Amino acid sequence: RCFGTVHHDSPDYIFQGRWTPPCCLKHLRETAAYVFRTFAAAHVPYWLEGGSLLGAARHADLIPWDYDVDIGMHLKDVADLPPLRKAQQEGRFVDRGFVWEKAAEGDFFRVQYSATNRVHVDIFPFYEKNGVMTKNTWFETHPQDREFPAHFLKPLENISFVGMDVLAPNNHVRFLELKFGAGVVNNPRYPGQAKDMNPA
Repeated sequence: RCFGTVHHDSPDYIFQGRWTPPCCLKHLRETAAYVFRTFAAAHVPYWLEGGSLLGAARHADLIPWDYDVDIGMHLKDVADLPPLRKAQQEGRFVDRGFVWEKAAEGDFFRVQYSATNRVHVDIFPFYEKNGVMTKNTWFETHPQDREFPAHFLKPLENISFVGMDVLAPNNHVRFLELKFGAGVVNNPRYPGQAKDMNPA
């Protein structure tokens, strides 16, 4: 990728008044599409999470300043997806140049565009407990990183994202408002900042 440090969830280009570099967005879309196709080929369900779902709801695409894609999956399905199974067993697995690995930051997985270009998709395994979807790793700097009722996944629905129909929680606007707060779809904000933004 062609940007440097991420400070408090804000990449350095944010502080320079710029969006994500077009080449990084292109590689991120390619990585996401590859991951979605891999899940579909294995018949393993997943769903868009966090800012990626927010981008899908707003633009049917990435948020213009985003630098990764987030998806959730069921923990019980990890072994059913061959690249994830290999990454879990070996720590790292390369397929067609894309790098699958266990994340160093916690109990989740990451798929990078390449060994040298680290734009990526994060894959978070969730499990159901008393009707609530939870997981083993949480990020205190991400207020939207929280548990949610399992009914949002029963069933999953389709939404347009990066030029594809992908899977998302049902009633996705309500899901996003649970995660981010009321009105989040129509009120864009820079990551980590209080300033309202209008990316159009």
